[in-house]
Amino acid sequence: MARRLRVRSKVWVEADGRLIFSDGRLALLEAVAELGSLRRAAQRLEISYRAAWGLLKVTEAALGVRLLEVTIGGSGGGGATLTPAAFDLVARYRRVKVRVNRTADRAFARAFGGSFLGHRYV
Repeated sequence: MARRLRVRSKVWVEADGRLIFSDGRLALLEAVAELGSLRRAAQRLEISYRAAWGLLKVTEAALGVRLLEVTIGGSGGGGATLTPAAFDLVARYRRVKVRVNRTADRAFARAFGGSFLGHRYV
């Protein structure tokens, strides 16, 4: 039975050898944008609020921008929204991922010519 082979790649951003942005932080920002809360976003991703906050603080420090606008407490409770810089980071990171995956797909197709030992690639 022929199996469908696919090439996969992983993208992340480093500064001075330290991870500052990756798929996990992307998911965190997207969840904040959807849910309006860092705490709820962290719960959805099954990480602690403290860990989520720490991840974003590392990214903010490395990039020199704020990623969240935070409202504390009040009658309706607190919340968080993404800053324009965060929306820009998300969009640019997604574009890079698409380009990296397209490049990897083309390289795989050139190297394997559509099949490998009877297996077809997608």
